[in-house]
Amino acid sequence: MAKCEICEKSVSHGNKISIARSHVSRRTTRTFKPNLRRVKALVNGDTKTISVCAKCLRSGKVERA
Repeated sequence: MAKCEICEKSVSHGNKISIARSHVSRRTTRTFKPNLRRVKALVNGDTKTISVCAKCLRSGKVERA
């Protein structure tokens, strides 16, 4: 399952709306997946490969090895 190991961000669900965007337009469900990267990071002094979202990488929550 797609999940960030730092902030626990995972797949969320919503609606896909047609281009017309009228009141009567049909809606189908879609999934929003997090932008995950496989990164070698320092975890408790050890180097491990973890899945981290791009937002955590940019904000500096992860110390890369």
